[in-house]
Amino acid sequence: MATGAKHGIEKFVLYQPRLEELSDVLQKGLKENFADVHVSVADCPDLTKDPFGFPVKGICGKPRIADVGGVPYLIPVAKLDKIYDINTVARDTDLPGAFILGAGAASSRTLGINAELMPLVHTEHEGKPAVNGSYVARISPTDGGCLLEKYSEKYHDCDFGLLGNLYVSEGKPGKVLEIRASRRIGQFSLVTAIRKSLENHYGDKPVAMGGTFIIEKGKAKAHIMGKLWHVGMQ
Repeated sequence: MATGAKHGIEKFVLYQPRLEELSDVLQKGLKENFADVHVSVADCPDLTKDPFGFPVKGICGKPRIADVGGVPYLIPVAKLDKIYDINTVARDTDLPGAFILGAGAASSRTLGINAELMPLVHTEHEGKPAVNGSYVARISPTDGGCLLEKYSEKYHDCDFGLLGNLYVSEGKPGKVLEIRASRRIGQFSLVTAIRKSLENHYGDKPVAMGGTFIIEKGKAKAHIMGKLWHVGMQ
């Protein structure tokens, strides 16, 4: 049920199964897509250390999901005036000072071109400025390859545009799910396989997850949008 709907904001209470239950669900579900799977409940590693380099130690503490904007802002033409501040998202989710990570589109006002944004922001709170560890990916103008850059090395805002799928928490250490998967035997990516495992088990119960992952070995295909927005989309 939606609560507190105002200024275009809707809030929902999601179903929250125990981590131990989720571990069993994903262990079974991911086996259909990967030859080797191990899912367990573990202590969150210190995310400030390599290979993560996050601005906070963990992803625990009052977790919630923020789905901002959406695909309708891309069609029939991109609505480039749709700009959002990640600090505002933290306040609107009733967690000022939150750590927010996820995926979204970079702000056209800041970059002037179309680009992918990987938000990693410890948001501002009680006079403390935000710590922005985000990355931005775009098509390189020199060789047409992927150009990955640390956002704060070139830009100084916490904006994003059009849409963002965000995980919000206090950024504290705690218990998390550790998922190890290798040798894909199915058609789905890891993220899609996780989502389908949850859907198959929980059905109409709304369950959301957020986190981070590392590719330790092998290759992955990543989607990077071109630098220009299409005049029209169908």
